[in-house]
Amino acid sequence: MKTEQYRIMEKSSIDDFINSLIASQKVIGPVYKGFNNYTFEEIKSAQEMSLNYIPTIIPPKKYFMPQKETILEFDTKETLHVEPVSEYEELILFGIHTCDIAGLRCLNVVLSDEPKDISYLIRKRYITIIGLECNTYCDEYASCSFVGAHVPTTGYDLMFTDLGDYFIVHIHSSKGMDIVKQANTFKPADNSDFEALKALREKKDKIFNNEVPTERRYLPDLIDRSWNASVWKELEQKCLGCGNCTSVCPTCYCFDIKEDVDFTLKAGERYRVWFSCQLDPFAKVAGGIDFRRERSARQRHRFYRKFRYHIDRYGMFFCTGCGRCSRTCMAKINLKEVLTALIKESETKIWRKWL
Repeated sequence: MKTEQYRIMEKSSIDDFINSLIASQKVIGPVYKGFNNYTFEEIKSAQEMSLNYIPTIIPPKKYFMPQKETILEFDTKETLHVEPVSEYEELILFGIHTCDIAGLRCLNVVLSDEPKDISYLIRKRYITIIGLECNTYCDEYASCSFVGAHVPTTGYDLMFTDLGDYFIVHIHSSKGMDIVKQANTFKPADNSDFEALKALREKKDKIFNNEVPTERRYLPDLIDRSWNASVWKELEQKCLGCGNCTSVCPTCYCFDIKEDVDFTLKAGERYRVWFSCQLDPFAKVAGGIDFRRERSARQRHRFYRKFRYHIDRYGMFFCTGCGRCSRTCMAKINLKEVLTALIKESETKIWRKWL
């Protein structure tokens, strides 16, 4: 550990720090909405923020890739005029869990690939990420340890870790260092703080376990071997096809393109909206053909995209273990239970030895 990359902050100073950020620019944080639900939204004071929270209903990707985003405006009243639109603003995302940061890292990779998503990349440049490490499970739906998203690695500007009476803060970018220099609430970290951080991580190793009875390196082969598994047909009987699971996923990035015109029929806008592979229209093509008509095929596709396709293309799992899909599913389809069922159904010995 490089000492100069770490600072400490007393917990009694956290509200003053957050309020100082609010005074300088727009700050987004987790806010309690009742019934054990939380959302990321703009905060006007530190008291509005809930730092002890389970994953929000919608992940913070909504600030990088809005649910509805205008991409161009057009006007044909005199001559054809088309104006590209790129909307962005400077803001700070505060208190982001490591699972959601892992989700943003996935989006960074895929949306930086060709063809680049320019709107996403511009917006990303103006957002500062201040993370908050989880020291224990948020609830029974999480599987962050299984996919390696329970500890901070990269993808943030500052990372706060709770060490009891104070936070130790990792500075991971020049933007993070600028924030630290402008604030008067940080103190230098010393060896005792690093020992406390090491002890916490060792404690976490005992708390966070493998939530699925296999190792994640075996998952891609499991998905390949389970193409015709009966588990998918069982899910078909339960799945409502509502798309909740993909709507709340921090790594899903599919969208649809639509156009609206005004009453003159000569001007309007083109915009994109989030779309879901779990919805019936998603796989329909010309002629009314639906190549993923059954819900079993849609569910299999979802798991394939999380645990196989992106391994081949980017070397990354696109599940961060946040638990949102299981938490929000009206049919009570649980990701960990599905993976466990696939393992049990597999006839290959390599799976059986992990049960």
